[in-house]
Amino acid sequence: MSNKKTKINLANPMQQPKIQHMTTDCDRPNRKHPAHLPPIERADRPTVIMVTTCVAGRRPLLVREEIHALLRDIWHRADHWRVNRYVLMPDHVHFFCCPANPQTSYKTWRQFWRSAATREWPFPAEKPVWPRDDWDTQIRSAAHFTEKWHYVRENPVRKGLVARADDWPYWGEIFPFTWIER
Repeated sequence: MSNKKTKINLANPMQQPKIQHMTTDCDRPNRKHPAHLPPIERADRPTVIMVTTCVAGRRPLLVREEIHALLRDIWHRADHWRVNRYVLMPDHVHFFCCPANPQTSYKTWRQFWRSAATREWPFPAEKPVWPRDDWDTQIRSAAHFTEKWHYVRENPVRKGLVARADDWPYWGEIFPFTWIER
């Protein structure tokens, strides 16, 4: 940094010196991994997180009956957070979840179900299955939930895998919930 002082002419704002904006890491973060903010708990609405988890290397491993059944079973057992609706795509999965046990963080729960899925994966040559991170966002309202669910539900159609979302066999709902805002 220079010790040179800049004079500012208060009488004539048009003659102000140009100040170059210094770019910092805070201005434009160069992240290799997504930021995982803790969910914000509010008394007037449920805590719901939308998650997208990719397969390591974006390999098309998920759209098989064995894998669909495995993930459903694990999500039933990993009940400290509850998976609501989900859609499996060939190389990633989208799902909505909410905490059932407030003592278990999302990060701990994610580690549990992904470790269980890897241990029980029926095709050992495909391991490792999951990369280090996933993408998550907190759902703000019933309208936001509906918007995101329609987007996720239509994903197989947008990717040209089926003509209608109802034709895609790799989706479902494990723990139904009703969005209630007070």
